[in-house]
Amino acid sequence: MSEASGTEFWFYHLERSSLDQVLPELLDRTLKRGWRALVKVADAHRLEDIDERLWIWRDDSFLAHGRADEPHADRQPILLTSASENPNGAQALFIVDGSELGETEGYARCFIIFDGRDETALHGARERWRVLKGQGAELAYWKQTDEGWQKAA
Repeated sequence: MSEASGTEFWFYHLERSSLDQVLPELLDRTLKRGWRALVKVADAHRLEDIDERLWIWRDDSFLAHGRADEPHADRQPILLTSASENPNGAQALFIVDGSELGETEGYARCFIIFDGRDETALHGARERWRVLKGQGAELAYWKQTDEGWQKAA
């Protein structure tokens, strides 16, 4: 998890929107960039919620995805998991609901999405920032404003 790994860590501080609103947009941008994504959650029940949400993301579209515990996980453009492996060769790692980072080497970017209205999540994100900064990682902090996302650090 050091600067040498080349992984950028982007922290997304949710204040006005929920994870269910923000995650699909970020995943859509990731796919448009030509990258694959791995979404890592701490709780299997939350994995089911995200799975459902991605299928009904918009009335006119969905985000193609699968789960790591299902067949053909390696073919999925977006893979949902609670494990640390990267079977779909994702370039983007999404950490949600306080999931552990695990190994980040091999990812171009790691998105750490946290709810700023939740004191535990806020504290956990601050601690992650501190640890990663101490390791020399490349960090960016994105905060929601009335105009959208603004890079604040």
